[in-house]
Amino acid sequence: MTQSNTVTVHILDKDYCIACPAEERSNLESAARYLDGKMREIRSSGKVIGADRIAVMAALNISHELLHKQQHLEQHSNSTRDQVRHLLERVDSALASDGDGQGG
Repeated sequence: MTQSNTVTVHILDKDYCIACPAEERSNLESAARYLDGKMREIRSSGKVIGADRIAVMAALNISHELLHKQQHLEQHSNSTRDQVRHLLERVDSALASDGDGQGG
């Protein structure tokens, strides 16, 4: 059974207590560090002011990164699928040719 613990993460100079299963603690801490880094980058650029606006911009940037990576993975997956299909067709063709040459 999964037991939730409270984890405190530090994001943009504030502490947040978040309930989290023990086995997910390191993932939550990594995510918080990543978010904190993105928010600090945005804040240091000086183009966005206010923690809520910085958070929205960070969320948009992270979402964009995620979607871009998913799209790349889908394209790679489709390419791999096409390569496997092509190899299977070649194997089928080779087996069919080999079978034709052997009489019963």
